[in-house]
Amino acid sequence: MKKVYDRINDMRGNLITVTAEGAKLGELAQVDLSDGRSILASVLRIDGDEVTLQVFENTRGISTADKVTFLTREMQATFGDALLGRRLSGSGKPIDSGPPVTGENVAIGGPSFNPVRRIIPRDVVRTNIPMIDVFNTLVKSQKIPIFSVAGEPYNPLLMRIANQTDCDVVVIGGMGLTFSDYQGFIDNAERHGSMNKTVMFIHRATDPAVECLLVPDMALACAEKFAVQGKSVLVLLTDMTAFSDAIKEISITMDQVPSNRGYPGSLYSDLASRYEKAVDIDGAGSITIIGVTTMPGDDVTHPVPDNTGYITEGQYYLHGGRIDPFGSLSRLKQLVIGEVTREDHSDLANAMIRLYAESKKSAERQSMGFKLSKWDEKLLTYSKLFEARMMDLEVNLPLDKALDIGWQTLAECFTPNEVGIKQKIVDKFWPEEILVAN
Repeated sequence: MKKVYDRINDMRGNLITVTAEGAKLGELAQVDLSDGRSILASVLRIDGDEVTLQVFENTRGISTADKVTFLTREMQATFGDALLGRRLSGSGKPIDSGPPVTGENVAIGGPSFNPVRRIIPRDVVRTNIPMIDVFNTLVKSQKIPIFSVAGEPYNPLLMRIANQTDCDVVVIGGMGLTFSDYQGFIDNAERHGSMNKTVMFIHRATDPAVECLLVPDMALACAEKFAVQGKSVLVLLTDMTAFSDAIKEISITMDQVPSNRGYPGSLYSDLASRYEKAVDIDGAGSITIIGVTTMPGDDVTHPVPDNTGYITEGQYYLHGGRIDPFGSLSRLKQLVIGEVTREDHSDLANAMIRLYAESKKSAERQSMGFKLSKWDEKLLTYSKLFEARMMDLEVNLPLDKALDIGWQTLAECFTPNEVGIKQKIVDKFWPEEILVAN
């Protein structure tokens, strides 16, 4: 039975406090305003009979005499095939001028998938981006962040991945987006014809902070339902630092004792409970999560990237408009390279990165005015080709084609005995026509 209370004791930011009995954490409530509007709120804290709720919209217009009705259920997402191609707010309301979404009501924020049904991932998520596919291969069910700073093209990178992935469904969770970022996702999906497999849950910078907290849970609850149906789902979350800042803002409003740099002590659990939704389900589909984490001041020791690094399985460092080959890592790539991909994949990728690292030393010697050896000159030539053919984010190559171009790049700069790759691999994959030219 729904309980109605006609007195609000206190209002602070997006929080209201009422005296109520029998409320539960996470329970939804409806606040009926004197002007006829109704807005939703969720129970955030219970202290005896004092119940604090977070309101999903601005509290402007709420008076202490307004009625609060507890709905005896938690926040839910609506799931169904009609979800594809739609854009929704953090609270699940359509923001694309379309009709209400109809389908099954799904509870959000539940536990991660049953470990008994999880299997060791063995499949590749192909993105056609060489710095990912070749050097830091993305594996189905992996959870991996993009570490970046404000101003880097992390949202365009997510858009490219959304366009080019071979996954069945793409779920985009946008947090703290500017209008231009939000419109960019829409224009990109429409321009590349990927809207029919895309769902967007969007929190804009002008929306209440509490809606930012709902976006990952909404996105992941729907992703789980798609995965159970046997679909391969890619969840793209941007920006998890905005999500963490929303948690920080609300905890400060509630007078909670802060931990590192003002963030609550629960930050690790708050992030882990979302990232751990990544799963490869036995006999069904999978959920792969890529989450952008912006680092204030490019500080990797900031609490958000620091905690994220312990939870996830590697990271992509976006620096100078490129994915940095030295700071990036995919901890699951060893499960697939040379197994699912070509046998030369591991040897080629390791050799190319090693030679690129050596080229940096040659560039340093050149900048200091030292005389360069023929080997230094080879490395510098190789460095330019590597950056243009592999690191440029505009490069769009299927994995096997990227591997072929990798061999071609090595052959244009070095002889077979200079690259440090096993002879049997060189004999099989070294480009014949360039070998004759050397």
